Amino acid sequence: MKNNIIIAGVPRAGKSTVSHLLSKKYGYQHISMDSIIAGFEKCFPETGVNTYQGLSSLETLRVISGKMAPFVRAMLDSSEYDEFEPGMVLDMYQLLPEDYDRHIRGANCEIAYFITSDVSPEERFLIQKKYDTEKDYSFYKSDEELREGAECIVEQSIIMRKQCEQLGLKYYETATEREKNIQRFLDEYGFTK
Repeated sequence: MKNNIIIAGVPRAGKSTVSHLLSKKYGYQHISMDSIIAGFEKCFPETGVNTYQGLSSLETLRVISGKMAPFVRAMLDSSEYDEFEPGMVLDMYQLLPEDYDRHIRGANCEIAYFITSDVSPEERFLIQKKYDTEKDYSFYKSDEELREGAECIVEQSIIMRKQCEQLGLKYYETATEREKNIQRFLDEYGFTK
């Protein structure tokens, strides 16, 4: 297995759960791209990395993914994390498989996507409610806002799944049997051997 791993996918699909586990149990340095993206938004607005730019949720995802993928590649190419064994686990929502393929594939990293595409928007809303914590940006949103967002998350999950299938990237469907699929990820990536 390569030294670094990207855990990508949609909110509340288990990305942070897996990333924290890899950090705590296996010694990976956990880097949350949400914090880095927030820093770009506040300090470097000229980059166009902005989650509140008036675009649809899907278009915002496409824009940020396209801008952040080269940045992630530069992080990996810097070899800063190669001196650590293991390296980093990068916890990232806004990275489409097509942008991973275009900008990052071939770097010293593995990738796995965590998605929730096999559910209705209402079922996705219930997943959001179940796994939201006070630390999450969506915790204080109204049920109406969460329901609107659930439709977008299902749509994004379907797109990520299709792109993963086209590009031969691994993905884990966590809408049902979440713990079982997280365990499957750990097994397939050699963490339990």
